[in-house]
Parts: sequence; C-alpha cells; structure tokens
Amino acid sequence: MPFKVIAFDADDTLWVNEPYFQETEQKFCGLLEDYVPHHTAAQELFKTEIQNLALYGYGVKGFMLSMVETALRVSNNTAPLSIIEKAISYGKDLLEKPIELLNGIEEALHLLKKNNYRLVVATKGDLLDQERKLKKSGIEHYFHHIEIMSDKQEADYRSLIKHLDIAPENFLMIGNSLKSDVMPVLAIGAHAVHIPYHTTWAHEKVEHPIEHPNFRQFNSVKELLPSLLS
Repeated sequence: MPFKVIAFDADDTLWVNEPYFQETEQKFCGLLEDYVPHHTAAQELFKTEIQNLALYGYGVKGFMLSMVETALRVSNNTAPLSIIEKAISYGKDLLEKPIELLNGIEEALHLLKKNNYRLVVATKGDLLDQERKLKKSGIEHYFHHIEIMSDKQEADYRSLIKHLDIAPENFLMIGNSLKSDVMPVLAIGAHAVHIPYHTTWAHEKVEHPIEHPNFRQFNSVKELLPSLLS
C-alpha cells in the first residue's frame, strides 16, 4: 500500500469514549424523571446537542451546556438548582474519566512506527480535553503530528494533508465513524479504514453502505495490520 501517513481518530478508535457519554446521559435523564419520561429526556438532550454544535462544537463542555439547557427547557425553567449542579458535576466527572486504550492499539502503533509510517492523530472535539486525554494515554510519543479539529469536513482533511506535504493517495485515515473518518476522506481522494465500535453517537451514524475502491473495513486494528506490514 502506498501510504506515507496513517492517521488515527482518537475517541473510540484509540481509547474508550462514547460509553462514558452514554452512562452520563442515563444519569442525566434520571434527574428529569419528574418532568418527562426517560426516552423523552434523551430525545430532548440530543436535539439540544445538535442545535448547539455550530455554537459549541464537539466535546464535553458543549455537552454540559446542552444538559443544563435541556433541564431548563423540559422543566419550563422550574428545575431546582440541585439538578443544574448535578448536570455540571456529571460533565466534570466526564472530564476526569481514566483513559482506557482499546485492545491492541499500543502494539499496533509500535509496529507501524517501526515500519517507518508517519503516524498522526486526527480528531475533533474540545482542544484542552483532547490534549489532556492524549497526555494521559501514554501513547502521545508515537505520533508525528496531532491535529485537533473543530469538525471533520473535506476542507479540514485537505488542510491536514497540505500541512503534512503529501498527496491524498498517500494518506490513510483509520476511525470508527463513517460520517467523520471515512466519507470526507474518500471524497478528497485519500484512503479510509472503518473499524466499528460497539456503540456510536447517533449523530455519527450512516445508514447506507459505503462502496469505494479506497475504502476497507476491519473488526480491529490488529486485523488491519497484516495488510500494512506485509
């Protein structure tokens, strides 16, 4: 394969992320059970998150603000201060979660770097939070470059590839999101590998199959390695 740079998404590709958000959402919806059913609270929170993406971007801080806004809206501004305080504390707990690397990730990074690939992190989210997670992960030293984007659109990947001074065909993106890690990468002529994670945020789901000569899917990074190391 003619790859010079292999880029990894971070959340749910390098380490566990979405399950922590889902656990927090469950607790938050429980706070609102005096106002709306659990499933309604979840729907309202998701609606608020999507509406706020253009303002807050991706990450825990935007999620915290969306929890507060949702609590106020579904309670007609009658939610007690204790609920708002709880929502904020849930967000702070998210920021303090331990970093749990996915199985086989560090071994894969070691082998790929040993085989002279330039490794990159290409992730989106809150800058401070993602930098914190990288430092806590213990794998930051494997990466030639860290790119933390506000979003993952075609223009964002074009900018990254230009910065890396390579052609799109020499760039491989690995991630768990078809919407963010695969489709925009294929659209600019680069290559993408989808490694599904067992749980995915609804906003990142793509229902239709991807058919493209530059696209492949594997169950794990370990399963992908032979094609990159042969």
